[in-house]
Amino acid sequence: MQKTRLDTSRIRAARQVIDPVFLDTPLYRCEALEPGLGCEVSIKLETANPVRSFKARGTEVVASLLAAKGSRDVVCASAGNLGQALAWSGRGRGLEVTVVASRFATAAKLDRIRALGAGLQLVDGDHEMARDRAAAIARYDGIRLLEDSLDIETCEGAATIGLELVDTVPSFDTVLIALGGGALATGVGHVVKAAAPEVEVICVQPLGAPAMTRSWRGRRVVTTDSTDTIADGVAGRRPIPAVLHDLLLVADDAVLVRESSITAGMRMLLDHAGLVVEPSAALGIAAILEDRDRFAGRHVATIVCGSNVDVDAYRHWVGVDPVHGR
Repeated sequence: MQKTRLDTSRIRAARQVIDPVFLDTPLYRCEALEPGLGCEVSIKLETANPVRSFKARGTEVVASLLAAKGSRDVVCASAGNLGQALAWSGRGRGLEVTVVASRFATAAKLDRIRALGAGLQLVDGDHEMARDRAAAIARYDGIRLLEDSLDIETCEGAATIGLELVDTVPSFDTVLIALGGGALATGVGHVVKAAAPEVEVICVQPLGAPAMTRSWRGRRVVTTDSTDTIADGVAGRRPIPAVLHDLLLVADDAVLVRESSITAGMRMLLDHAGLVVEPSAALGIAAILEDRDRFAGRHVATIVCGSNVDVDAYRHWVGVDPVHGR
């Protein structure tokens, strides 16, 4: 049997270097969501932490290793959440962090990266252009390039979520995971399949950013020329071959959902769970909305992976002001 790049013993060890503020996040059955979805729904809430996303589980591992080696400089490309997480993790360990992002990224995410003390460089293109620029900086300056999903620490940090899922009782039938670069999906998927192979692992992407899902379905890397989705956190165009290899081993399915389902999922999470989430975090709910029959009568867990939203954009998408509740 083929193995992923991930190692369960390293994943368990990662919990020892991740700040406890990011661990053992709330996991609960949300009965208020169930009448509208037709199945049992449990939420794994990865937004109740200082950077409001799951990304710090991985950056804590990276920053810990860099500090132990005496390294002081690191650069990454980010749509916003990874940059915030690396800035937070680096600040506490005396690292000099540079984040490269698209000029068109969510303003609130960019502002928070600056507030956390990281250097921020903006490019006049999308996330893939930011990736290219970050790689060029790393080569020129001779510093560490952190590449989300390719660097195994980001996957194994995210995989600690999987440990917390499989240690729960009662168990669930399906886990729905937002799919972008693949760190979250391969990390959680690896742990779930190792500990509970009967649990179905389903990855969810927007129709407007389908590269990894198309790659999973075709069993080869498929790139796209552009993306068109409000879910900026998963809007990649160039899947990483090694990550796709891992995903093929742990995912039972990969599905695409419409933008209207994403915003409907965001509204449901606000109305019935009291959660303000970014579009990527609503992908699991969107998948249920689009195929209720598939999930009927099942116990589904979904990872609410981020809540860094621009207030004006959220108001436009959901029709509610997240600050004033109207």
